Amino acid sequence: MKKILLIEDNDDIRDNTAEILELSGYTVITAANGKTGVEKAIEHIPDLVICDIMMPVLDGYGVLHALHKNAATKNIPFIFLTAKTERSDLRRGMELGADDYITKPFTGTELLNAVDGRLKKIEGLRQEFATGLDGLQQLLKVSDSKAALLSLTEDRNINKYKKKQVIYSEGNHPGRLYYVVKGKVKAYRTNEDGKELITELFNTGDFLGYIPLLEEAVYKDTAEALEDTELAVIPKEDFTELVGHNSAVAQKFIRLLAKNVSAKEEQLLRLAYNSLRKKVADALLLLEKKYRKEHEENFMIVINREGLAAIAGTATESLIRTLSDFRSEKLIDIKTGGIEILNRKKLENLLN
Repeated sequence: MKKILLIEDNDDIRDNTAEILELSGYTVITAANGKTGVEKAIEHIPDLVICDIMMPVLDGYGVLHALHKNAATKNIPFIFLTAKTERSDLRRGMELGADDYITKPFTGTELLNAVDGRLKKIEGLRQEFATGLDGLQQLLKVSDSKAALLSLTEDRNINKYKKKQVIYSEGNHPGRLYYVVKGKVKAYRTNEDGKELITELFNTGDFLGYIPLLEEAVYKDTAEALEDTELAVIPKEDFTELVGHNSAVAQKFIRLLAKNVSAKEEQLLRLAYNSLRKKVADALLLLEKKYRKEHEENFMIVINREGLAAIAGTATESLIRTLSDFRSEKLIDIKTGGIEILNRKKLENLLN
């Protein structure tokens, strides 16, 4: 059952609004002023906050500011209650990060529609997006930045890349966000000797290029198509507007960023401490996990030996010898079309 925090200093409005919400199945926590409302938000961590603007002790703007300063409450959806005479002040609230507003006097239907719509939008962003272009449309659908939504959905380009074609290069400044509509992409870095290390793999439904956009920095690696690939291209300005004006969308990309950092840390640990056999096994399992479709049988890992060595972080000659050993041990089978894993459990449990 969803919890809603209602902050309203007028007793009649507070009681009537709480009753309507409770009759609709919500758990309602009430507060008669902004200071008490902030305290209850931190204590209960509600799914949604509905807050009056003009209140004693601490007004609605102060409540919103305080909640956004707290890590536990900064991403809670926030709806302002406002009298018609205060509508000129609404822009201030929206600029501070409010998600919606309801104008007094309001009907029960208006209230419930606003609450239901807000909760559905935030729930949509907590779910994994579908693959393909539909996933991008899902992201846009849950966004409330209408200007950004319009600019992203109109005249969006789909760029096509041939196998081994470079998408962006290390050291260049980013100008767009990419979304994989179809195909596979690798990101890699090279050392002074030209040795390549693959830092990330992308599949249909993945975003790439968002880290330098968020950091306002240059690309730290180079992205290249592993096969014929189609990418949806979103201009930097539109991406920045979308993230800057919608806390829920920003939260989605923050989670992606955190996941990326965690994956990089695991990769560094594997490269630093794993044995050669363990590195090669992990590289094979990573490729299968990334590119094998659900319920797909007889999945073949199709990648050249240099590319697989770059993922494993080892020399190509060492990789080839290890693959030969794995084949002799019947852990894998090597065919013309690629590599098939025969015993996943043993590969996962190889001793280091």
